[in-house]
Amino acid sequence: MKAFQLVGGSTNLLETVTLTDVSQPEPGPGQVLVRIGGAGVCHSDVTLMEFAANKREKPMTLGHENAGWIEAFGPGTLPTPGLEIGAPVAVYGAWGCGACKNCRRGMENYCPVSVGSGPGLSVDGGMAEYLLVPATRYLLPLGDLTPAEAAPLSDAGLTPYHAVKVSLPWLVPGSYTVVIGAGGLGHLAVQFLKALSPTTVISVDKREGALSLAAKVGADHTIVSGEKTAEEIRAITGGRGADLVLDICGYDDTLALAASVVASLGRLTVVGVGGGTLPFNFFSFPYECSLQSTYWGSVTELEELLALARTGAVSIHATQYPLEKASDVYASMLDGSLQGRAVLVP
Repeated sequence: MKAFQLVGGSTNLLETVTLTDVSQPEPGPGQVLVRIGGAGVCHSDVTLMEFAANKREKPMTLGHENAGWIEAFGPGTLPTPGLEIGAPVAVYGAWGCGACKNCRRGMENYCPVSVGSGPGLSVDGGMAEYLLVPATRYLLPLGDLTPAEAAPLSDAGLTPYHAVKVSLPWLVPGSYTVVIGAGGLGHLAVQFLKALSPTTVISVDKREGALSLAAKVGADHTIVSGEKTAEEIRAITGGRGADLVLDICGYDDTLALAASVVASLGRLTVVGVGGGTLPFNFFSFPYECSLQSTYWGSVTELEELLALARTGAVSIHATQYPLEKASDVYASMLDGSLQGRAVLVP
């Protein structure tokens, strides 16, 4: 079968990946084989490419945002209602040990034993015709959602959904939320904020096209990032700042902006893995402002998100591409021309 793999061996990021032929996996005891219907393209993959440029011992198929149809069960794996042969499913991508306290709570994304494990992260992912899933607990029925439209929800949707959900106590009537970044995750964050709370949403991005999408999906205010961005946000919020700031990017400049506009008693959540840092001391933040990062969400939250998507309250703006175009899609991501989310379809 065809697979888009990370192979390393070059300082040119696009030369660290290639489309190649690999053997179709066979499900073992407890495992499930999923025929892929869509695999989301994520900027986190670029981080993997950067790592591979320095050290990578063997090829690995990319793709941690996956959905498709159940193709086969391994020995001893039994179908359950909604999870039968041919059923359309989303694949939860944070694979934990299954036994620790966090895993037993359904939050395998915070498993201390298997940090960063999952398809396209530590084992072969879904940018291929088939994906081997280690347990049925990672599969969620899609209902009337198609795999190609649902695949990005498993990460690009789940990550901001979790960040918004845990911040709901701050999002009371009269509150303000700033979303820095209006791309694949940012335009979904705007929708979750509007669907789950009465907060006023301010979307910030350097790209006018991305801001147009943010406005279309519900942002109350849009600001082109520049020297006066913080001043404009302060004006909109009446001088007090935002009750919640979601930094979807995580760069030095976006973190600095976030810290400059969050309100006292507010919440600053770093969602993006941009590698930026933020200095901290007694005077660098408004009083009792909390700062946290998040990593994906729980399998239960993915179930909630899929249910929300089935109501039509949120929709992902994504373009589908054949698997053979994967390198071109990443090239567009690297040069900044990619709008919304991209999904590879074998």
